Amino acid sequence: MGRQRILCVVTVVAALVAATPAAAQRLSLGERVTLLENKANVENQQAVQGNIEAQNRIVQLQSEVQSLRNTVETLQNEIEQLKRVSRQQAIDFDERLARLESGGAAAPVSPQTPAAAATAAPATPAAQAPSTATADAGPAPQVAPADPAAEEADYQAALDALVERFEADESARLFLAFLRDHPESALVPNAYYWLGESYYVTQNYELALEAFQTLLGQHAGSRKEADALLKLGYCQIALGQRAAGEASLRQVSERFAGTDAAGKAESRLRTLALENR
Repeated sequence: MGRQRILCVVTVVAALVAATPAAAQRLSLGERVTLLENKANVENQQAVQGNIEAQNRIVQLQSEVQSLRNTVETLQNEIEQLKRVSRQQAIDFDERLARLESGGAAAPVSPQTPAAAATAAPATPAAQAPSTATADAGPAPQVAPADPAAEEADYQAALDALVERFEADESARLFLAFLRDHPESALVPNAYYWLGESYYVTQNYELALEAFQTLLGQHAGSRKEADALLKLGYCQIALGQRAAGEASLRQVSERFAGTDAAGKAESRLRTLALENR
């Protein structure tokens, strides 16, 4: 019996010894699982944080892209303005060349100039006597002969003030002086247009409107008619005369189809239509 008890005790001890490594192994696996779960949680948190940072970065990039788009649109408008000014300068230069090539340096002769009197038929006593209407009206005003060089210099000085130095107020003053001093010049229609532009860029829309209306009313058929009608529509819209402005823009589109002015008029009409939605 004693031997059997000893054998039982040995068996129990051996079983306990054999069971101890298994328990230790199970505990190690649990710890490993816990470590893996903790690691997964950390990685998930890092991924979430990374997603948040990525979203913030996307929003920031979208804002930067929009800012760049606005800058590009502004630059495109400025480039378009410079192109338009350059085209107009080229047109003005071509007009001056054409006038010079066609003998434009000669003073224009009107019925009231001394040249007209010199080329008239010899006066008879009856012809020398002033008529009642002439006598009542007083002496006819003397129109100074045109000076092409002075016209060119005055016109270019006014245009440079606007285009080169961006001095719209000075440009308006110089164009008014040009129109006063050279009322018979072939550049008068262009002077009225640039006078209107000088007022328009300073948002003096009422005076700009008057200048464009004068050009359209007194110099129909000039090269600046389409542009003047376009800017007339812009001024009317700026002054709250929307119906009249849209009508002017439609005239540009219909009468000057295919031109740069017509394209701008159609674009503005589309923008106005979107605003009405």
